[in-house]
Amino acid sequence: MSQAQTASQSLASRNVSSPVIDLRSDTVTRPTAEMRRAMAEAEVGDDVYGEDPTVNRLEQRAAEIFGREAAIFVPTGTMGNQIAVKIHTRPGHEIVCEERAHVYNWEMATLASFSGCIVRPVRSETGIIGWKDIEPFVQPKIYYKAQTGLIVLENTHNMAGGAVTPAEVCDEVCDHAHKAGLPVHLDGARIFNAAAALGKNVKEVTRGFDSIMFCLSKGLGAPVGSLLVGSRNFVDQARVYRKALGGGMRQAGILAAAGLIALEKMPARLHEDHANARFLAEGLARIPGLALDPARVQTNIVIFAVSSSRISAPEVTKKLAEQNILASSLGPKLIRFVTHMDVDRTGCQRAMRAMEQIFAA
Repeated sequence: MSQAQTASQSLASRNVSSPVIDLRSDTVTRPTAEMRRAMAEAEVGDDVYGEDPTVNRLEQRAAEIFGREAAIFVPTGTMGNQIAVKIHTRPGHEIVCEERAHVYNWEMATLASFSGCIVRPVRSETGIIGWKDIEPFVQPKIYYKAQTGLIVLENTHNMAGGAVTPAEVCDEVCDHAHKAGLPVHLDGARIFNAAAALGKNVKEVTRGFDSIMFCLSKGLGAPVGSLLVGSRNFVDQARVYRKALGGGMRQAGILAAAGLIALEKMPARLHEDHANARFLAEGLARIPGLALDPARVQTNIVIFAVSSSRISAPEVTKKLAEQNILASSLGPKLIRFVTHMDVDRTGCQRAMRAMEQIFAA
């Protein structure tokens, strides 16, 4: 049974008498009242013609915050990543990334079907890859070998439990890659979480990358949308491929209005999500039958193993759903909790008590 089917059954069987605590992902956040008002009042135009003033303001502000020449608003992070792959590569190229990377595992092989590329995955226990990890996988300039076309880093790294790549590691990778004539793209879906954990701004953390994608619809709380930032020429090309992928959204200012609030106001509260994730991690680590290291929880993602042989991860998430607590199983033994602005400390405490009850039984 698929994870989606399991989730659907769990939702159908849950007790509706208590509020839902949704820890499946930070994508489930709902727009704030301020965002809803801004959406209702947004000044709009046709963005495909470049005439939506609210989208234009959002793109300009994103470029300013990241210290780049330009930005483009896209419906999803996957679209942003795949546009970047298309621009930086040509068919037959290899892309080097960590083996659990989102661009490799969760984007429907679009880098193959749309850009004609394959992945050369790099294994890292922590999810963080430096130049010493990448360099052995960069192909030599030999005509009968598929050539490396792009390096992709992910910060924070979703499937590595929200691991944060330090700014100096990013700089090192970018410096060496550029010396080798290779572009570097950042899947920065949660880059604001990384910056908050590092105590730096996103401009410092991303300064060496040729392009950056980041999401407004995860921890920043906007209902829809991501941005792709880079040079003016890069964004001009991105506009072509966004249209090719069906991303011309016309009066998108309604969405961009919420995105502006997310971009300007929501990064300041991400430390709360990180504190709640650490609270969960420390509590879960004390429960017999679970295995995790709380010290590795740096941001808002907690991935832990069900070490007990008496119950599987999907069975645990089903039992949680019966108590209106939603979580994601990542196979037979792994579970993921993701904290966000719609789950407060009280909600985390309720999830913890439910886990204690399940494993006490």
